[in-house]
Order: sequence, then C-alpha cells, then structure tokens
Amino acid sequence: MSGTRRRSYEQGHRPKYLIVIDDSEECDRAIYFAAKRCARISAGLVMLAVTDIEGFDQWLGVGDVMKQEAQDEADKVLETAAARCRELAGLEPERIVANGLKADAIKSLINEDRDIIFLVLAASAGTEGPGPLVSLLAGKAAGTFPVPIVIVPGDLSNEEIDSLA
Repeated sequence: MSGTRRRSYEQGHRPKYLIVIDDSEECDRAIYFAAKRCARISAGLVMLAVTDIEGFDQWLGVGDVMKQEAQDEADKVLETAAARCRELAGLEPERIVANGLKADAIKSLINEDRDIIFLVLAASAGTEGPGPLVSLLAGKAAGTFPVPIVIVPGDLSNEEIDSLA
C-alpha cells in the first residue's frame, strides 16, 4: 500500500467521500448519509457509476453503440443522484463513469484521487444478505482496502441517518 497516503488534509486539498451509484434499493441510503455528512463537515462528494461493457469491441459499430448507450444511462443515473444530493444538502458532487468490474473501478479511483477518505456503501435491508457490493468489499478485501468503508444499514430512516451524519 505504499504510495497511497491520503492528501485530503494537506493545503489545497479537502476530504472527499465516495459513493457507488447503481440501481439498488439501498443506494439512496448511501446517498442520503454521504450527502448529509459531507455537508456537515464541508467535504466533497464523488459519485461513481460503473458500466460493464467489456468485450463489445469485437462487434465493430454495434460495440460503439452499446458503449454510448451504457455511458448515456450512467450519466442519467448520476444526474438523478446528483439532483438528490442538491435537494438534501445543497451539495454538487463530482460525477465519474468508469468501465469494468466495480471493485477494480472503485480501487482505481481511490488510488487516483488521494483526497478520497471514505467509501460509503449501504447494506440491503432484505433477508437475502447485505448486497453484492457490500459482501465483496467488506468481506475478504476489507483488510486490504485503501480507505475505510462506511456501511449504512439499509433500514435506517432519514431521521436516524440525520442523527449519525
């Protein structure tokens, strides 16, 4: 992990929270917590949407169309999430679209942007488990992850999150 020291509190930098935006039900809990927390401590918020469109290059023009459609969809999802952040906390988040596997895209972004100090995820409130991203990142990889992972329970109310954030 050498070379991954965070710079968020150095002059000219500020701390940032990272959230992964997807279509899961629990994603709004992560947005709500992160927006409220960032507004409270004057931190920045980075939203990441990950598209998985590998392997379409072999289809020539079709691959380009599929990539553009995936990019457009990711942009739309990020804009909806950004509007939610503006509504909740008057916060304008950075928006990034990456391609590939989620875990790889998340780690890559954290390694590139050394102002990111926390990854915020929300766990599913359902009985089938915490959700695939929480299971993946908070499981075996948690001990080697480059920043702390904040996991927001999916069944917390807005009021409960307000008291924590």
